[in-house]
Amino acid sequence: MNRRIMQLTDWTFKACDDEEWLAAKVPGTVHTDLLRHGRIPHPFKGTNEHRLQWMDKKDWEYEAHFEVEETLLAMSNLELVFEGLDTYADIEVNGVRVLSTNNMFLRWVVDVKPYLKPSHNTLQVRFRSPIREDMPKVEKRGYNFPAANDQSELGEIGEHHLSVYARKAPYHYGWDWGPRFVTSGIWRDVYLQGWKGARIQDLYVEQVRVTQEQANLAAHLEIESEVACDGVILLSNGEQVWESKVSLLPGINARSLSIVISQPKLWWSRGLGEPHRYSFTAQLVVEGNTVARSEVKVGLRQIRLVREEDSYGTSFYFELNGVPVFAKGANHIPNDSFLPDITEERYRYEVKTAVASNMNMLRVWGGGIYEPDLFYDLCDEHGILVWQDFLFACSMYPGDEAFLQNVRLEAEYNVKRLRNHACIALWCGNNEIDVAWGHYEEKLGWGWKQNYTQAQREEMWTAYERIFHQLLPEVVAAYAPHTDYWASSPMEDITGDASQHARYSSTRGDMHYWGVWHALEPIENYNVTIGRFMSEYGFQSFPERKTVEAYAESSDMDLMSEVMKAHQKTGSGNDKMRTYMERYLRLPTDFYGFIYMSQIMQAEAMKAAIEAHRRHRPLCMGTLYWQLNDCWPVASWSGVDYYGRWKAMQFFAKKGFKDVMLSIDGTSHTQADLYICSDALSTFHGDLEWSLYRFDGECLRVEKRQVTGEANASTKLLTLVYKEWLEGMDPAQVVLKARLLSNGEIVDEKLHYMLPATELALMKPQITITEVEGAERATFTLMTDVLAKYVWLEHEVEGYMSDNYFDLIPGIPYEVAFQPRDSQAAALGKEQITIHSMTDYC
Repeated sequence: MNRRIMQLTDWTFKACDDEEWLAAKVPGTVHTDLLRHGRIPHPFKGTNEHRLQWMDKKDWEYEAHFEVEETLLAMSNLELVFEGLDTYADIEVNGVRVLSTNNMFLRWVVDVKPYLKPSHNTLQVRFRSPIREDMPKVEKRGYNFPAANDQSELGEIGEHHLSVYARKAPYHYGWDWGPRFVTSGIWRDVYLQGWKGARIQDLYVEQVRVTQEQANLAAHLEIESEVACDGVILLSNGEQVWESKVSLLPGINARSLSIVISQPKLWWSRGLGEPHRYSFTAQLVVEGNTVARSEVKVGLRQIRLVREEDSYGTSFYFELNGVPVFAKGANHIPNDSFLPDITEERYRYEVKTAVASNMNMLRVWGGGIYEPDLFYDLCDEHGILVWQDFLFACSMYPGDEAFLQNVRLEAEYNVKRLRNHACIALWCGNNEIDVAWGHYEEKLGWGWKQNYTQAQREEMWTAYERIFHQLLPEVVAAYAPHTDYWASSPMEDITGDASQHARYSSTRGDMHYWGVWHALEPIENYNVTIGRFMSEYGFQSFPERKTVEAYAESSDMDLMSEVMKAHQKTGSGNDKMRTYMERYLRLPTDFYGFIYMSQIMQAEAMKAAIEAHRRHRPLCMGTLYWQLNDCWPVASWSGVDYYGRWKAMQFFAKKGFKDVMLSIDGTSHTQADLYICSDALSTFHGDLEWSLYRFDGECLRVEKRQVTGEANASTKLLTLVYKEWLEGMDPAQVVLKARLLSNGEIVDEKLHYMLPATELALMKPQITITEVEGAERATFTLMTDVLAKYVWLEHEVEGYMSDNYFDLIPGIPYEVAFQPRDSQAAALGKEQITIHSMTDYC
């Protein structure tokens, strides 16, 4: 092939006003390079975040010295490629300015053949401070754009919202779960690329129409050729070969082939079938020689966002290959504040966590980044659908031509880069801007527009419409024409006279519900406030003890310590946790008990929400909680903390997302309604068994009946009235156990209490654990002498149990297996497990 690549890896760096050069790691950031040399304290520990805000006010420079091998230098085309520069940078090659950049989310390519020589080459990348770069833009405008999570005061720049001007990851400027580290650096790969003759710049397999019987596709190629020539395009999927003659002109040539695959193997999301992918290979053959080649993996599927009038309003759900999909999953944020530190293993672990949690969708949220190809490859491989936001969140943005052109280039590049991925289900314009602005008078949302003059309102809203209702949908339509676009999340889709609709009523769009948590509404409201698609809702907790100990000293273990305040980015968060604990659980006796109980409270809240959403199908057709992961160790809404440790909520979500789930709704406090919530495509026929146990283990009552659950639906099975079923027994001392059985095998089981935990007559249990001999994985059986609530198995080896934070009934053994994070890790023994339960802490 007529193409060669040379990685550039030998780098040094310094502040532009310093003299000393230090070794740099590329890809990397200034923060991580300085940390590696011991020049700054660890940014995540203590209150160090506050002491590192000086770094974003400085300019930084990186330098590489290299030789160019003769075969590469002999190529007729020689390019310097930056896969990602963060953000404002000037690049010189051997003293010649060749490029200036202004967008973190673009790939930058520049011809450097005229400037390179065999040896003693120097490449300099000078990063201009994003703070000093954008400060004049605010001063020139004369007023601030609203930006909900731009922590400018922490950044020591007053109330200047600079994040809106930079095409840089918004969360770098701080969020209500993340620190403010406004980074600079070469954050993705940099290399020299040589080529001659011709190359295939892009291969896009457009899925024109895909059914079980036939896939009608169009393969679109961008071929760059140095000369005019005739050739042949050969396209193969490993089973069939298609051929097309081409005549190329110098420059970029667009060519297409129409292809048909009969009886295709379709790509399905997790739980519905195999996520099959075809490997499509395109070759350009000239005079019998293959001169260019490109390969993509494509899962064939037809997916659409269905918005049709129905008895509830307008539907909002995804249909995959003709099957309505109930979306189950979470919002994804970047896995680290310092992006180059995210390894392949961390991405694999996150996606495998989603799979292990029975998810079928992740929302890549608009305040982070367009993730690397690896992330979407993993989602393709495991059948995880992706709701992809463009990177705009909780802010109004400029509308000048230079900004719009920058956004257009960013959108075109990333839509083209990601459009072959089967997982991409939707492109969404932004996060929460529509609701924040409050466009319609009768529904003000956050009411931002009330803070501005009429002229300022018109300027900002005009910019908003140009970006989110014109530019971005145009790009999606042009480059990914079979993928739906949604302008803002959440948003009500209104047509006709807007005054006739409640814009944020959730009957015609997606919904972010924060009444529980932010407004301190009762958890029972999760069963009342339900939209067509719940794309955000959440509840905070602390991470587990050893994660807290990674950023705090023993003297800091107090909710009011400066370190705990620094790692609680929503100021009232700890007070909210305490308020909910007082209502629903019990107040802990010490700080470590607060950590544990906060996780229990979060888990119970998310259990209530997830099951309510699934029970209300088809009114509701999606539940994506906020949030799956963290970018640093912190008290937050995540189900999995920064180190990958599952919180109690993640185990509850795993159960709530089971493809066939038994749900017990006790919202009324006088009866329990039992449901089967099924994502299976066949009708469920089986048995429902329910039993009443006293806390000492005595079984008081058992009943059983045959039940049927509709396919891909929610079905109410029966209602148990507490007074009738208890027959005088004390509800503070009994638990209901319900099991869903198919051919005698347990499909799902749930425990249900008729009183809140604050009123249960709990005793301190004696719990035993034994290892199961001969099991494939480390497996353990647990037993208790009295009812044990929220049993937490704390383990020394990194990984997660098949279940955790569960309840134990005396006389009923419970078996769990351990999944190590590292397959090479030593086996977990019972001596490495510490057992906790609720009575240990309150």
